[in-house]
Amino acid sequence: MVSTGEIKRGMTIELDGILYQIVEFQHIKLGRGSAQVRMKLRNVRRGDLVEKTFQAGDRFARARLDHRNVQFQYHDGDLYHFMDTGNYEQVALDATQLGDAVSYLTDGMVVILNEYEGDPIGVDMPASIVLEVTEVEFGIKGDTATGATKPATLETGLKLNVPLFISKGDKIKVDTRSGEYLERA
Repeated sequence: MVSTGEIKRGMTIELDGILYQIVEFQHIKLGRGSAQVRMKLRNVRRGDLVEKTFQAGDRFARARLDHRNVQFQYHDGDLYHFMDTGNYEQVALDATQLGDAVSYLTDGMVVILNEYEGDPIGVDMPASIVLEVTEVEFGIKGDTATGATKPATLETGLKLNVPLFISKGDKIKVDTRSGEYLERA
């Protein structure tokens, strides 16, 4: 069991017999009432998002997941194919099971496959990855008090804002949890 004070982004919990992954959460304290926790949850099996509110201190059953290392091979259509690095078994997941991870997958990347009762339900990405900039818009330097940014497209198709000094062909480090630029690699 896990309480509202112990939850983390990406954690998988079980509510009413359904597996949910915590996409984001927010603690809310209003005037006289007790504190509440508003959570955005992704149904692991179907992929749809649900927003629920709970009282602070509520407890949830944490789903027991099995983990193993898999290597991303390729994708065809909506399926993404992985190979177990230990026994070379092939596993295919669709885009709804992977969620935001599809924006960061590159050929040969090793990730952690999550399984619930023998069924694959998703992957855990490293905290940050290095990707190449394939397209970048022209940025205008000027009198900026803060760090100015410009839009860029990465090798996986991910679009994000980068500092003005980044150019096409540069390799940058990206935070997979927030999708933000971290540093030049």
